[in-house]
Amino acid sequence: MSDPNSQVALDRSDSRVRHDEGIVGAIRGFFDRVRSGDLGMLPVIVGLVLIAAVFWSLNPVFLAPNNLANLLFDAAAVGCISLGIVCVLILGEIDLSVGSMSGLASAILGVMWVQMGLPVPLAILVALGAGAFMGLVYATLLNRFGMPSFVSTLAGLLAMLGLQLYLLGSTGSINLPYASFLVRFGQIHVMPAWFSYLLAVLPGGLMLWLGLDRMRRRAAVNLSNPGGLSVLLAKAGILTVLLLVAVHYLNGGRGIPWMFGLFVALVVAMNYALTRTQWGRAMFAVGGNREAARRSGINVHRIRMSAFMLCSTLAALGGMLAASRLASSSQQAGTGDVNLNAIAAAVIGGTSLFGGRGSAWSALLGVIVIQAISNGLTLLNLSSSLRYMITGAVLAIAVIVDSLARQSRASHGRG
Repeated sequence: MSDPNSQVALDRSDSRVRHDEGIVGAIRGFFDRVRSGDLGMLPVIVGLVLIAAVFWSLNPVFLAPNNLANLLFDAAAVGCISLGIVCVLILGEIDLSVGSMSGLASAILGVMWVQMGLPVPLAILVALGAGAFMGLVYATLLNRFGMPSFVSTLAGLLAMLGLQLYLLGSTGSINLPYASFLVRFGQIHVMPAWFSYLLAVLPGGLMLWLGLDRMRRRAAVNLSNPGGLSVLLAKAGILTVLLLVAVHYLNGGRGIPWMFGLFVALVVAMNYALTRTQWGRAMFAVGGNREAARRSGINVHRIRMSAFMLCSTLAALGGMLAASRLASSSQQAGTGDVNLNAIAAAVIGGTSLFGGRGSAWSALLGVIVIQAISNGLTLLNLSSSLRYMITGAVLAIAVIVDSLARQSRASHGRG
């Protein structure tokens, strides 16, 4: 007859072993994924830390709270455009007209609001509608006529650039009222400290709640829970601490801009759509293998249409945010390096150019990398030519890392 006390001791010992294996197993699993080519966000996070360290060593102002707040203000507009680019890249397509779409949206805003005297909400809705319409045009050209997105969006770039110049007329720019809410939203408005702390706690709490719910559902059908409760608590705790420290540091200066908060909210919504909905699963299926997705019953044409419409609509939103940041709609809006930065941010953040892999968070991380490079070089009084060269080099490295990771995953799968 077995001793009950010894059985209890064995159970406790086994529980401790499983607890240790949870943390250790999670770390071991992470390194196994890295070795197999599943790098996730690791390269961009490491790159961002290196960029911050280099610029801080050259000019300590780079990591000052007020300078980081300005960086977040600047990142929001391009970040919205990059978030739309993520959608089309997941499908293995491209949209080269997002810069022109953003410039056209800012022109529509300025003409309807300032020159025609229409309400701001109506002007914003019309600009967003123009973006959705252009996305519908691109998807129709691809679905009905097989026109490559590279060609159709290049044609759209030229057409919208011409329309932007026509709308703005001979003056070339329209100043937006500085005292208006929209301009103050893009230049001044920041979150109250208490609200920013609340938002900092929310992601960790949400991760814990969703994780516990997933564990309960898996346990109900007798499935194991990889990592266990210890790993879930560790992840939620680390995330919460990091966010609280970041928010506390930024609140030591101007605080966290509402405009950046809007961008992060869009990222969260897009991430939910891509990871938790049937639409998101269909997006990755079409990007991974279009023919297989079609044979499984997915409406490929509809998925393409939704991706291009989202991309152009977010580009229009980004253009209006940029106009509010500059307090003007001008012929220069959407030109220059806007296309480069939006596409580069998505790729640098980890979205694959080959389709089938990407994340909404890649737009957030990638645009912060882009703006960090731009901001750091500006503080050092270096020419914009260096910014172009460095951004191009970072983009090339990101694509090389993505290609090597794909090869590693393929060889690991064959092995």
